[in-house]
Amino acid sequence: MRILSGIQPSGVLHVGNYFGMMKPSIELQNQGEAFYFIADYHSMTSLFDAELRREYTRQVAIDFMACGLDPEKAVLFKQSDVPEHVELSWILSSICPMGLLERCHSYKDKIAKGLSANHGLFAYPVLMAADILIYDAESVPVGRDQKQHVEVTRDLAIKFNQAYGETFVIPEPRFREGAETIPGLDGQKMSKSYNNTVEIFGEEKATRKRIMSIVMDSRSREEPKPDAEENRAIELIKHLAHEAVYLDEVEKLKAGGYGYGDLKKRLFELYWEYFREARERREDLVKNLDYVDQVLNEGAERARGIARVVNKRARAACGLE
Repeated sequence: MRILSGIQPSGVLHVGNYFGMMKPSIELQNQGEAFYFIADYHSMTSLFDAELRREYTRQVAIDFMACGLDPEKAVLFKQSDVPEHVELSWILSSICPMGLLERCHSYKDKIAKGLSANHGLFAYPVLMAADILIYDAESVPVGRDQKQHVEVTRDLAIKFNQAYGETFVIPEPRFREGAETIPGLDGQKMSKSYNNTVEIFGEEKATRKRIMSIVMDSRSREEPKPDAEENRAIELIKHLAHEAVYLDEVEKLKAGGYGYGDLKKRLFELYWEYFREARERREDLVKNLDYVDQVLNEGAERARGIARVVNKRARAACGLE
């Protein structure tokens, strides 16, 4: 089974990125032929600083490997190192109905949140479809908020196959349960757009301060909190700790005599310990950037070997060669 997923280099990676995309992807590298790309083309719809894009792209590679991605098991590469993504995107755009894109909620959501409207943002689902179809991907791990983009991919593949003959594999979504529920510091979904994130590899003092700044309700330390499971710090602890630790924190809040300050200190301790080994691996990778670049270059070669074949098949099917 061929698995494909991507992550944007549009900012410093955070805990939401880790539990939403990176951790599930790392687990899947043992279950099939895994291809993971750094979506630098996609980042161009919202990030307009070239140096930052270069920096974030390399940092994504470093962070991903530090967290456990094994280049011997999974192919890691930059999207822009495989130009077939863009050619196939144009081929697909020629059979993509405007109404299909106009119905995509991601475009409307991003515009509502203040992003400037541009063609790249509007046509994002077509490039995403090309990202998937160019590798004959059978399984696409996504959060449920990305379900519509996989549906667009399937629609375009079916439409192309009907117009030009059987060309593309029809992919199936594999939902990452819980990915869309990871809360930020303000209770909304953790996102760089909301400035409510906890970085995976944040500096200790700054991250402690950030976690301690989480706003809670006005109940005193002594008061019981019967709705403890709904607390945003508790929700984060659920991801960072074993179930027994999570349940213990819930019970302490419910019983009273355990304040929000105590809870936030415990959250920081669990966060810091959870990523301890990854921080150590990251330090080694930062000292060996030539190796990081080598992984990306070799990954691009492996990915492009497949992309060329699929793109040539699509070109031949629609009469470009």
